[in-house]
Amino acid sequence: MSRQLHLNLFLMPRGHHESAWRHPASADRALTDLELYANAARIAEAAKFDAVFLADALVAQTNGGLVASGALEPITLLSALAVLTERIGLIGTASTTYSLPYTLARQFATLDHLSKGRAGWNIVTSWAPQAGLNYGRATDIGHGERYAIAEDFLHAVDKLWRSFPAEAILDDRSGGRYFDPALVQPADHHGPHWQTLGPLNVPGSPQGRPVYVQAGQSEDGRAFAARWAEAIFTAHLGKDSARSFYADVKSRAAAYGRRPEDILVLPGISAVVGSTQAEADRIWEELDALTSPEIGLARLSARFGGHDFSGLPLDRVLTRGDFPDPSKVDASKSRAMGYVDLSLREGLTLRQLLQRLAGARGHFTASGTPEKVADIIEDWFTSGAADGFNVMPPILYSQFEVFTQEVVPILQKRGLFRTEYTGSTLREHFGLAPVGQPGELAKTA
Repeated sequence: MSRQLHLNLFLMPRGHHESAWRHPASADRALTDLELYANAARIAEAAKFDAVFLADALVAQTNGGLVASGALEPITLLSALAVLTERIGLIGTASTTYSLPYTLARQFATLDHLSKGRAGWNIVTSWAPQAGLNYGRATDIGHGERYAIAEDFLHAVDKLWRSFPAEAILDDRSGGRYFDPALVQPADHHGPHWQTLGPLNVPGSPQGRPVYVQAGQSEDGRAFAARWAEAIFTAHLGKDSARSFYADVKSRAAAYGRRPEDILVLPGISAVVGSTQAEADRIWEELDALTSPEIGLARLSARFGGHDFSGLPLDRVLTRGDFPDPSKVDASKSRAMGYVDLSLREGLTLRQLLQRLAGARGHFTASGTPEKVADIIEDWFTSGAADGFNVMPPILYSQFEVFTQEVVPILQKRGLFRTEYTGSTLREHFGLAPVGQPGELAKTA
């Protein structure tokens, strides 16, 4: 079978553009309304998308009340969507910095059971300033230490998911034995950051464990991805950067005995699709007209660890001296570097940078006809920049409906994307080896 494109819906209520909540074409349901998310998941499933992807934030986003915030917690929400969908994968974000291995292992094993094998875990290390204060820590944890904690966390949960295998369940009514205790073994993990005895009290799930998804791009993030990730959600403002990342992370994986196809690289794409280029451009202009520099400055400041950009003129071309050294940023290091490179390469003013980031926060943005957007996706896919995309509709539902109804059929006609599901689990949708078989991640010691 020829190589197939993978598409996830990165589901943000009302859309990915920061002003989507104000646009008349966005959904008018509350951010706490299950149907807001269920309708989007159904649209994605009808289009045969691989998965629905949910991000998460561990701090309240106030921004002066000018941005939509207050969305639902992802694992609970995905458990509800598991009942309301049948085939589409369900990927949720959870932090290794502010979670407990035993609790998280139980939650995702439960989600995998409820969904009959459609669960994926987006592993994050939580860069958001002030997150620590919400979890009883006096200060936030540094970038390098967060990845050391994550490494230990993965070893712990991996052992927990293997501690109670599905085959231990006998359910032998006549013989009087429900499970075979000889097959259930303690995880007995004693690492530098986490300790857990186990075994887990939820038996092995349909996939053995959820698919490992990861979103870091820094040096630490790439090393972590090469060891653990099966799908990588990555942010790039152009194809050249995406190709470099793609080649680098796949070559790093070889050091762990992994094949290039063991890791899917899925950049984000936020595309406005119109019947003409002019129509698509008009929709972007409508969204940008609804933005506030105050929101953009707050987001930019957070990416640079709290640096204050408010004293800079909005309409002067930015210089390197306007930014703190991105290599020393202890928040989202790779994203900060990308913002500096973009600004200097294209000679942007601060206002222009904020508008560029309003649509997708450093992910690739595009606008145009369905054919143009399909051409971009095919080009990245065939030129070594992507195995697929996390689709980030600027407006939900309208722009996602246009994408699924007009862009996806072009990709299907070109033989790049499925017309029907051929498997039932997320691992099968992604074309990944079953847990414990060749090509799957090496077992932890």
